[in-house]
Amino acid sequence: MDPIRKLAFVVNRTKRGAHDLANDLVTLARAAKVKTKVFARAPLPEGALAGFDACCVVGGDGTLLSAAREAARAGVPVIGVNRGSLGFLTTFAAEEAVAQFPALLAGDCLLAERSLLSCRTSPEHEDVALNDVVIKDEINSKLVRLGVYADNEFVTDYHGDGLLIATPTGSTAYNLSAGGPIIHPDADTIALTPICPHTLSNRTVVLRGGVKLRIESRMEDSRLLVAMDGQRNLFTCAGRAIEIAVAERRLTLVQKPGYEHFEVLRSKLGWSGAATGHPARR
Repeated sequence: MDPIRKLAFVVNRTKRGAHDLANDLVTLARAAKVKTKVFARAPLPEGALAGFDACCVVGGDGTLLSAAREAARAGVPVIGVNRGSLGFLTTFAAEEAVAQFPALLAGDCLLAERSLLSCRTSPEHEDVALNDVVIKDEINSKLVRLGVYADNEFVTDYHGDGLLIATPTGSTAYNLSAGGPIIHPDADTIALTPICPHTLSNRTVVLRGGVKLRIESRMEDSRLLVAMDGQRNLFTCAGRAIEIAVAERRLTLVQKPGYEHFEVLRSKLGWSGAATGHPARR
């Protein structure tokens, strides 16, 4: 990555220590002659990151999700500094961020591109999601019946609490809680996971990344809530299809040197299995 000369900060001040840590990082940036701007509210307004070289998010994964749409729109890499709990996306611990910030500002870092989902509920309403698109009834206690088509081929009708469409990045979020699979972030796939389906044989379907999904409500007079990363909501009514596909633009994440995806999984998910060598041949 080229050296950073203009850096935006998105700071979740409700997270313990986030304000002071952001101040320390801003001080380091200014000492390196980097122009900075701090945003204390998210989601960011449209165009907020235009002209910046990178965006540093100080908070949790939810804070990063709130900045992802604008970062992808501006083509701005995101540095995630964790002051939340899990930190799947905000991979830099506070101490690591402070120690490595001068090198990051100089462009010494790893970059990883993550796919996004594009969701359209009408010609006027379209949004993108880094983790997932969740479709439920507007009234949370009501069930939905959804017909799903993949590249115009009928898949099935889902009857249950809802339907979740996840990227590989989002496979370790709501998708995992709903019983979906863990998918490597480099995989060119999306996961279609029913939420509490009434047909017990309904399980996750993993589809190729280039698939075009069309989802229709089978219930008259229903109004659907379409949640983007749990951050923003779209709405649609019966008779109007929801169209979902992998977006053309992608999000770039800045990762620390030596980043290993499975080390993150072992740490965050509490995997305790240890390598014991190859089993004896018989």
